[in-house]
Amino acid sequence: MNTLIRIRRLTIIIGLVGTVAVLLLRGPRDAAGFLAGAAFSLITLRSWIRLSEAAGAGSAPSARAHGLFLALRYVLLAVGLYVIVNVLGITPVAIIVGLLVSFTAVILGLVYESVVSK
Repeated sequence: MNTLIRIRRLTIIIGLVGTVAVLLLRGPRDAAGFLAGAAFSLITLRSWIRLSEAAGAGSAPSARAHGLFLALRYVLLAVGLYVIVNVLGITPVAIIVGLLVSFTAVILGLVYESVVSK
C-alpha cells in the first residue's frame, strides 16, 4: 500500500476513533469540535499532498493554486474557529487537538514504515 494512502486512512481512522472517545469523555459539543478539527486536518493534509504532486509534475498553475489555498487555510481556520467557539460554544482545545490528527497519522505512518522495512 502506498504510504500516502496509508496516512490518509490513518487520519480518517484516528479522527473517527478520537471523535468517539471525546464523545464518551467530554460530550457531544467537544466531540463536534474534535471532528471539525480532524476534518480540517484531513483537508490540509490532502492539500499538501496535491501541492507536492503538482510540484513534482511541473504543473505551475496547479501548484500556485494549491499554494494559495495552503496560505489561505489559516484565514479559513481563524474564521472557522471563531464561529465554532463563539456561536456553538465548543471549547477551542477540542478543535486544536482535532487539528493534530494528520500529524499523528504521519508519525504513525513513519513508525509503521520503519518497523515493516526492517
